[in-house]
Amino acid sequence: MPHIGFQEILLIVLIIVVLFGAKKIPELMRGLGSGIKEFKKAANSEEQEEKTSKIEPK
Repeated sequence: MPHIGFQEILLIVLIIVVLFGAKKIPELMRGLGSGIKEFKKAANSEEQEEKTSKIEPK
């Protein structure tokens, strides 16, 4: 598997800046971060529900 070097990462970042613009990138990252937080919260709540349903049969 080929390794990604500094030049490849720089090229990818440059393409992203050109496509989205420098002002939109913080908004995109903020949205991505909040999406990940919501996903983790939902996953943790499902785990808690599974644990409580195994302990207390309804």
